[in-house]
Amino acid sequence: MDHLRYSGLPFEAQRAAFLKIVAADPLIAETLSRVRALDLPHWLIVSGALYNSIWNHLTGKPSGYGIKDVDLFYFDESDLSYEAEDAVIRTAAKHFEGLPLPVEVRNQARVHLWYEARFGDAYPLLSSSAEALSFFASKTHAVGVRFDEAGQLDLVAPFGLDDIFSFRITPNRALDNRKTHEAKGARARENWPEISVLPW
Repeated sequence: MDHLRYSGLPFEAQRAAFLKIVAADPLIAETLSRVRALDLPHWLIVSGALYNSIWNHLTGKPSGYGIKDVDLFYFDESDLSYEAEDAVIRTAAKHFEGLPLPVEVRNQARVHLWYEARFGDAYPLLSSSAEALSFFASKTHAVGVRFDEAGQLDLVAPFGLDDIFSFRITPNRALDNRKTHEAKGARARENWPEISVLPW
């Protein structure tokens, strides 16, 4: 199987291929359907469940292979308390019962409040869920999907898609995330040996 068949293509061709593959994946399709019904403000499904599904499709692996969870971002500035986010997380847990993978829900409006205590570095105050992608440890992982106002699947990919379709994990030095980049790269190579991890 030619797993690199979309590598190097123009962005629009890669975008069309990405959305087609993601929409056809049963795990992602069911999750998207449920997320839409949950109706969180400015939601975005991001990261691993998406690019891992692309790699699974292109290497002939089953849906869900190598995926730990589904990351769901939303953005709500109206209440930045832990309690408000926790209430959303508990509601979402019930809403997503029965899915093969857990859905991890986080309000991106309040990441700057806890990030430094957990990871040791300051984190910028974000203005949207999509902006969070620009600070991921690896550019390859900075991808998200949502439905637009017309009900069409929409893509957010600040660094494009060529890294994903080239099976290449590229560092993003916006924050000091070297350890995360290297750890995720090593884990990815265990599941998809076709991957190359570029050094920090």
